[in-house]
Amino acid sequence: MPTIYLPVSLPPFLTGPLEAAHELAQEPSSKIRGMVVPGGFAVSEALLTSLPNLEIISVFGVGYDGVPISRCQQRGIRVTNTPDVLTEDVADIATALVLMTSRNLAAAERFTRASSWPQGAFPLAHALRGKTAGIVGLGRIGKAIAQRLIAHGLKIAYFGRQPQAVDYDYFNKLEELAERSDFLIVACPGGSSTKHLINAEVLTALGKDGTLINIARGSVVDETALVAALKAGSIRGAGLDVYENEPYVPAELIASDRVVLLPHVGSATHETRHAMAQLVVENLTAHFEENPLRTPVC
Repeated sequence: MPTIYLPVSLPPFLTGPLEAAHELAQEPSSKIRGMVVPGGFAVSEALLTSLPNLEIISVFGVGYDGVPISRCQQRGIRVTNTPDVLTEDVADIATALVLMTSRNLAAAERFTRASSWPQGAFPLAHALRGKTAGIVGLGRIGKAIAQRLIAHGLKIAYFGRQPQAVDYDYFNKLEELAERSDFLIVACPGGSSTKHLINAEVLTALGKDGTLINIARGSVVDETALVAALKAGSIRGAGLDVYENEPYVPAELIASDRVVLLPHVGSATHETRHAMAQLVVENLTAHFEENPLRTPVC
């Protein structure tokens, strides 16, 4: 029975099936052949060194930016993730953040609970129709977001490494996309290549009528620059589901009434998390039975 290392706690609906087919370990050792980590977990060089017989890392999430892919390839360690099964739920959250920021829904809900309505009507908000959503990264999730926002009457534009066969306006300069956008929606992978891709210059281009939405990785947005833009009023607002130092959220963001904050719930539904867990187990089973991996990264 192969031994699987779990460096952090994982939900019972994942650990249960794992335990049925594998021996689980909470400490590194030479007998460990597999490891399961949540998306975004940082797999250090020291950790890899402590696992000399590691064969596979199965990521419980779509993002694998915490895994040193080149080092794994050098050692022949396979890496898998859980794409596709969380696309729809994450796209739903992006759409929700667009609606919440444009219509001030979080503030409206607090207004109602505070019994403020009898003292006067809630302030007017902004409609979606006719606005432009600029999507940073038109992958699976980006396309699903675009489909939803088109239904709300928005126009779609996007930024990426190269144009795709879609009927949306393509920009190869991020600042130009930001300048065109009413909502700049971050849906690209995390990692060193996209760290602080959304910086002060991009936020300045987004402008005082623009809103930033991030459902990707916190590292993609320079939070210091975002806080400064919000304080200065150089952008209208932000809707965030991810942060640079999760689960810790900067006090300046918490204090700002220009921001809607969610606790990284993009894929947090029973249906999706169970499907992700099943895919983790299937990848491990395939590896140890010497069958093709379901969703290989490398």
